[in-house]
Amino acid sequence: MTKITGVRCIRTRANGTWATVKVMTDQPGLYGIGSVSDIRYQETVIKAVETITPMLVGREAGRIEDIWQAVFASGYWRNGPILNTALGGVDVALWDIKGKEAGMPVYSLLGGACRAAVPAYAHAGGRDVDELEDDVRRYMAEGYEVIRCQLGAYGGGGFRDPANVSRPKNAWPATRIFDDEAYLENIPAMFEALRDRLGFGVKFTHDVHEHLRPQVAVQLAKRLEPYRLFFVEDILPPEQVQWYRMIRDQCTTPQAVGELFVNPLEYVPLIAERLIDFVRVRVSKVGGITPCRKIAALAEWFGVSTAWQEGGDNDPVNQMAACHLDVASRAFGIQEENDFRPEEQAVFPGHAVLEGGYLYPNEGPGLGIDIDEEAAVALLDPEKMKRNFTFSEPDRKADGTSVRP
Repeated sequence: MTKITGVRCIRTRANGTWATVKVMTDQPGLYGIGSVSDIRYQETVIKAVETITPMLVGREAGRIEDIWQAVFASGYWRNGPILNTALGGVDVALWDIKGKEAGMPVYSLLGGACRAAVPAYAHAGGRDVDELEDDVRRYMAEGYEVIRCQLGAYGGGGFRDPANVSRPKNAWPATRIFDDEAYLENIPAMFEALRDRLGFGVKFTHDVHEHLRPQVAVQLAKRLEPYRLFFVEDILPPEQVQWYRMIRDQCTTPQAVGELFVNPLEYVPLIAERLIDFVRVRVSKVGGITPCRKIAALAEWFGVSTAWQEGGDNDPVNQMAACHLDVASRAFGIQEENDFRPEEQAVFPGHAVLEGGYLYPNEGPGLGIDIDEEAAVALLDPEKMKRNFTFSEPDRKADGTSVRP
């Protein structure tokens, strides 16, 4: 029986927001890695890993389900993003170990491959429709068939110049004002122009990023229906998911949601009642491969697909964990692409390869990805690490009301 002998974290990326957990065993040279990265609370997550380590040392590494359940309930209070991230990293590392012991890739342990590669969607943007069209065409030429379309930053299309908006005389300083109705006009117009110019051969997605009032979100979903989106993402915040029932009653625009989900009570009813089309939780944030394979199984029974969340702050280890789930699941829908700089990829030999709109995991045992610890440390920039921590400052409406997220 292989026993866990220790757990430690290795930070990397210039700003220090990537962390890889390394679970060591009593077998010579046998260890597993997982992602415990967190763009805002990295040191807190690392402390959580250190806190749970004493209960892991001495346990049989192959008892993944039992370890997951034990750590999940270890603090009594559960389903929080900090403990989930720590648990998720350890869980992925244990699957990595199990695959290495078996001499098989993790996807083989999950039932084997049911697709040759993992289709991914690209992220296109532009300050106006012309720039956006150019970016979309660039990704089409690279082979992407699904492309996310945004007018600049999240909320783009809904921003107005404060100088042209009626505001209180004591208004707080603002460089831009978000207006729901402007967004409701401009985003459908954006897709109308793209369809006129590019036709319906390419598939589009769009990320609302929760900016809208629920009533306006329902209207937007209805107005986007003629443009046949692959999905619209996070049209509602987690606090207002009950409105998905009204959206479903009103139109057929596919809905993707879950980037901020960490509690199963958030996504289970949406799947079971067929109110969404894609579940987009991040593998590390809901506790790793163990819960995500259960989410995928639940989704399959109800005709919902997976689109595991990546994002620019994610790392190659979590991406690889998502790839293994994608390869082995019938419920797979699409994977969010994530480009990494060459020096970042060099830290993680065996990383997934993104080419022509497809992600390719390798066939090595376990996750098939490793970490070069010396290269990881060399990538850190102490000055950037000092400046990294910033709160997410919200967009605001004309009167100063904050807009989520």
